[in-house]
Amino acid sequence: MQTTKPWVKPALEFGPLILFFAVFMLYRNDSVMLGGREYGGFILATLAFIPALFLTTAIHWRLSGKLSPMQVATLVLVTVFGGLSVWLNDPRFFKIKPTIIYVMFAAILGASLALRRNWLGAVLSEALPMDAEGWRKLTLRMAVFFLVLAVANEVIWRNLSESTWVYFKTFGLPVLLFAFLLGNAKLYRDHALPVKGAEGDDIPKL
Repeated sequence: MQTTKPWVKPALEFGPLILFFAVFMLYRNDSVMLGGREYGGFILATLAFIPALFLTTAIHWRLSGKLSPMQVATLVLVTVFGGLSVWLNDPRFFKIKPTIIYVMFAAILGASLALRRNWLGAVLSEALPMDAEGWRKLTLRMAVFFLVLAVANEVIWRNLSESTWVYFKTFGLPVLLFAFLLGNAKLYRDHALPVKGAEGDDIPKL
């Protein structure tokens, strides 16, 4: 990414989600007529989220010159399932979208293990240099983690209130992801690749 202010990247990543939350909270107890149809707060929030995600993804691409496979997949699934929710005026399509995303990611990671391919390392190795065993362990843990998130999403949207699901999506999922990354700090240290010091000595990269 080109040199930008530190707040730009998190703003692009979390901006659409915060907008979704704000619109939902503003209209969660109300309905609005659009094109002769009545829409509740959840659908209105979804309607705001989709173009916002397109905009932030385009800005990210403009600044960095590339998009990760995860970003592309997320944009496509948000458009498809978010669009279905708006078109059919049915929140269930958008609520099931995270489940599909997490199962898909878990399947990709599982396939990389079965095929003995380091697909996760190919994407993240520049930011997190590790040896092959480290990537194998992280790939397995992340595949299980995504499956857990998929199950959690299904349990929450099917059994709890709409507001609870929105809180879970907006705040719960980012917190769980942060906790997962932090919880693997020892793995990063134990399997970090050495880097050359000033005198040519190998120094573990923490």
